[in-house]
Amino acid sequence: MNEPFSASALAIVGIYTALNTFILVWLSHATGNLRRKHRISIGDGGNKHLTRIMRGHANAIENMPITLLMLAIAALIGTPIFVLHIMGILFTIGRVLHAWHFIQEDASMKSRFAGFGLSFIVSAILAFGLLAHGLVQAFGG
Repeated sequence: MNEPFSASALAIVGIYTALNTFILVWLSHATGNLRRKHRISIGDGGNKHLTRIMRGHANAIENMPITLLMLAIAALIGTPIFVLHIMGILFTIGRVLHAWHFIQEDASMKSRFAGFGLSFIVSAILAFGLLAHGLVQAFGG
């Protein structure tokens, strides 16, 4: 993580930010469709499927911003482009799998666990990488 910053690195972050935004749009659309279908305007109306979609949407909102911010910081400090792509691709696949689980009315846990696992691993790698880079820059050289 010591290459000079390049605009193309930040453009890569833009790609994954856009793709993850489309996932949020997908979740929002699914939520709206189910609300219209069951005529539920506020809350979940006791509908378990709506509760699932709402929880999946909330989880995406809770996890996407910090991970995409870490990806942007990684780009700004010179993380190699191929690493940014690997992190972005794995995170996006994880979020798609996770969203897919919640959109389905009765989905197996496999997609949820796979999606969570990929998302968690990427977030952890980025966090540890940024921490290590920061410590080396601040104290080691």
